[in-house]
Amino acid sequence: MPVDPDFWRGKRVLLTGHTGFKGSWAALWLARMGANVTGLALPPPDGDSLFRLADISRSVDSHLADIRDADGVRAVVEAARPHLVLHMAAQPLVRRSIAEPAATFAVNVMGTVHLLDALRASPGLEAVLIITTDKVYENAELGRPFAEQDALGGRDPYAASKAAAEIATSAYARTYFQAAGVPVATARGGNVIGGGDFAEDRLIPDIYRAIASRRDLVLRYPEATRPWQHVLDCVAGYLVYLQRLASGIPLPRALNIGPEAGDGVPVRIIAEAMLKALGAEASWVQESGDFPHEAKRLTLDTALARATLDWRDQLPGEKAIGATADWYRAFAVGADMRARTLGEIEAYERSAVAG
Repeated sequence: MPVDPDFWRGKRVLLTGHTGFKGSWAALWLARMGANVTGLALPPPDGDSLFRLADISRSVDSHLADIRDADGVRAVVEAARPHLVLHMAAQPLVRRSIAEPAATFAVNVMGTVHLLDALRASPGLEAVLIITTDKVYENAELGRPFAEQDALGGRDPYAASKAAAEIATSAYARTYFQAAGVPVATARGGNVIGGGDFAEDRLIPDIYRAIASRRDLVLRYPEATRPWQHVLDCVAGYLVYLQRLASGIPLPRALNIGPEAGDGVPVRIIAEAMLKALGAEASWVQESGDFPHEAKRLTLDTALARATLDWRDQLPGEKAIGATADWYRAFAVGADMRARTLGEIEAYERSAVAG
């Protein structure tokens, strides 16, 4: 199994963004493997969140702090004395970035800088992985998957801030960490789906809320294609990358983490499949009006990551849709969502061993 519990057992891991959707899955998985996890993040938003539903604070030394506060970040780093760092804290929403550009750059660029600056003096550090996004590439809508050597760019503040975080990370890695023998890398993740996502402006939560409130599902860009991947496949890619970096294996210092297929899937196809999986009518309406620009086609070439990490999806395509729908159905009937989420991680580990 690529994600090696023996490697993680007893490791001190600093996980930023542990109150978020992907961060909560990562926190629970790391703790299950015996890692000593310190979390640094803002409090989760009001309302439902995987952090609360799965009682992540039971598994993590949770520090509710702002990544924009350099002194606060430094204090958490000094207390954690991490062996490994997984930086997932971010302002991840495109439309919010357009409404709040300065705050987005402050979180995504300067938050990353604050973390890297604090880590410069951290003893015992073995490896650092900074999570960015598939949107870091300059997208001329040419219809081909982006590979790691393609030019960085960003039309909107979210994409531009993440591309800038890539550049800042590279500068810190080469100026400070390389001489100390500490590998620092970036992982460019695609569009992730899975149980426990309740964020605004995301497809799966929008579908669940539409069904729960008996409203029509409204799609802004039904024909836009994205590289969809189940959250456990994505987090597995991050964990394998980080453990391989710490093991001293020579690796590229930026990798695309996304589904194996090169072609993305249109929003409407994912929406219809998810509606059907949740027992609802597979219908939607297109929202009218003017909206901020979003890429029509966005796909990733993940061949380099798969070749160098020996990592592959356990929940591709329909399996990802089914697992996601199962989680929300369990939530709707009042199941113990900590046990449910841990059960999904355990099943994923078994599947990886059997595969």
